[in-house]
Amino acid sequence: MILIVDSGATKADWIALDEAGEQLFTTQTLGLSPEVLTKEIIVERITNNFDIYKNRKEVTHLFFYGAGCGTERMRNFMKDIFQEFFLTAKISVKEDTYAAIYATAKPHENAIVCILGTGSNCSYWDGEHIFQKVDSLGYILMDDCSGNYFGRQLLRDYYYNKIPADLANKFAENYDLEADTIKNHLYKQPNPNTYLATFAKFLIQNKENQYAHRLIKKGMQLFVDNWIRQYEQAGQVPVHFVGSISFYLKDELREVLEANGLSMGNVLRRPIDGLVSYHKSNI
Repeated sequence: MILIVDSGATKADWIALDEAGEQLFTTQTLGLSPEVLTKEIIVERITNNFDIYKNRKEVTHLFFYGAGCGTERMRNFMKDIFQEFFLTAKISVKEDTYAAIYATAKPHENAIVCILGTGSNCSYWDGEHIFQKVDSLGYILMDDCSGNYFGRQLLRDYYYNKIPADLANKFAENYDLEADTIKNHLYKQPNPNTYLATFAKFLIQNKENQYAHRLIKKGMQLFVDNWIRQYEQAGQVPVHFVGSISFYLKDELREVLEANGLSMGNVLRRPIDGLVSYHKSNI
């Protein structure tokens, strides 16, 4: 059995294939980011999934693509956990950028590939190798245009009284915006980045509002300036995207890219389907 996993900070998609490439089952767990989770929490999330636990001894290969796996230390951390759980499997752990590339780029295509989901990232792919100009310092300092970026901006603007009154009232009706609740989630609960990203749904739902529209465009322009423009090939190659922010704000993203002389490529909400096709072709 072959397991293919695409894990963001919020959730992880799992697909199991047999040796002929036929799908056996699909399932989902909470995200498995080693940057914000302990070994115990990761093991608990895997163990509590019936399909994964039941089939753990049948797995021969595990291909894991995950947020937070950009360093050798984090990849080894995850690999050791998986090796203890899937005892007879060959384990491959790569950062989620590879999942985005395999799902969106054509074979041997030169492209800039971006992730805009709970977090954000951007790489250049020359058809064989990834080039990363910026090492992300995570959701507190970076992650422009991500779900947690927009959530953070919404909360700041709400408390600084910068959201128009009608929209602010609507925001308060949809979420618990008590200061104690917010601080508890941010400073005492796990996954504060995922918590912040939950507020981005409100921005998407109200994207026609003038305030929301400006905030969306500001975040996208920051991403272009700070990430995409790092690559001299920007403007010469397509820019592919994966993640819910890019998918649900596709029209706004296209406008910002075109205004910057950039060409939008493929946009996928989840890379897992493209990953399956990639691995089927390599079985």
